[in-house]
Amino acid sequence: MRFRIIVEQDEDQNFVAECPSLPGCVSQGKTRDEAIKNIKDAIRGYLESLKKHNEPIPPSIEEETVEVNA
Repeated sequence: MRFRIIVEQDEDQNFVAECPSLPGCVSQGKTRDEAIKNIKDAIRGYLESLKKHNEPIPPSIEEETVEVNA
């Protein structure tokens, strides 16, 4: 499954990752790669909890990017 995540650097120079389609699913790391690894683990846990409680799982996304010369 694919989920959109947002990764931003905070004021302490740590990286915070969140998954907007899974409310409250947030993680962090000292590096961007660590934050991404941690958010993947958080997403897995979130999905397991949804399944355990018979809650619907949000659909996987398909996203494309385009490059525009300004």
